[in-house]
Amino acid sequence: MSVLKSLDIDLPQSEKKTLYRFLSLYVFFTIVILGLTVSLYYTLQKELAISQRTIVLDEYANGFLIALEELHNDKTDTLLYPKDKKFKTSLYGKDYKLIYSTLKNPKNLLTEVTYTNNKSIRYITNPEKYYLNTQYIIVEITDDKEWLSETMRTIVIYSSIFFIFMIVVGYFLLKLFLKPMRDALHLLDIFIKDTTHELNTPVSTIMTNIELIDKDSIKDKFLLKSINRIDIGAKTISNIYDDLTYLMLNNKIISNNQDINLKQIIQQRVEYFSLLTNMKKIKVVTNLDADAVLNIDNKKLSKLIDNILSNAIKYNKINGSIYIELDANRLSIKDTGKAFL
Repeated sequence: MSVLKSLDIDLPQSEKKTLYRFLSLYVFFTIVILGLTVSLYYTLQKELAISQRTIVLDEYANGFLIALEELHNDKTDTLLYPKDKKFKTSLYGKDYKLIYSTLKNPKNLLTEVTYTNNKSIRYITNPEKYYLNTQYIIVEITDDKEWLSETMRTIVIYSSIFFIFMIVVGYFLLKLFLKPMRDALHLLDIFIKDTTHELNTPVSTIMTNIELIDKDSIKDKFLLKSINRIDIGAKTISNIYDDLTYLMLNNKIISNNQDINLKQIIQQRVEYFSLLTNMKKIKVVTNLDADAVLNIDNKKLSKLIDNILSNAIKYNKINGSIYIELDANRLSIKDTGKAFL
């Protein structure tokens, strides 16, 4: 995430999942609130538009009744049915049957007429006096959708402002949420760096001096056993030091890939852990048939094999075994230790 990078925070995968869930929940509720608000606003604007047009239709209907009364009382047969380009009318008489209509496709029965649809708005009135045997008058106007265009324009503008505002609020909430974690990670980083720095010198000194000891010339078995234990302890601490160093530089290490003979690397690492395996009387059985060559970073490959062998030794039983098999397509490392389900 760009926010995490800008804050120089590298979170573990589990914490990243928690953070992603928080952000997903935040975005979800933001969208829900926005959707409900938009839906409510749209409904209110639609009802307002229908109400305004109903008033217009009612005013036209009142004027239409006056014209209809004049037409009803006309004795000269010179008056015509009142028509308007904007308004359409239908007259229904007894039993809701159609008398006359200016609609293109009028309904024959009043019971089939709806008040509104996607294209028009209809208004029904029941006059007090029945002119021309008319008991019901329907006035219809075509919906020009001006209210819809204006409503959608308003929704887009204010929704964008609201969404941007929520993103800004979310960004500051995220910074506030990450601050304790950032401080804790910063303190942990300082501790690891200081510990690693202080650990390197004594470990290197111990291992260097152990290598200078001629073990073959030592006759005292107890002394030789003590030196071997010191060697094992030093290598264990050295392995921990390598883990801390790799952890610290994991995102900054530049890989130096080269052709590596996997068989030789395995033999070297098995030899490196030989004292540890001898201490627990663990038998290492190797079956390295092929000289597999990988183009990979030597340190990273060694660290991978070291971690596997270290766990195989650590969780193995006394007098246990480790089986290492290598062929042209597969490397297999098995042990007789604990099985974790």
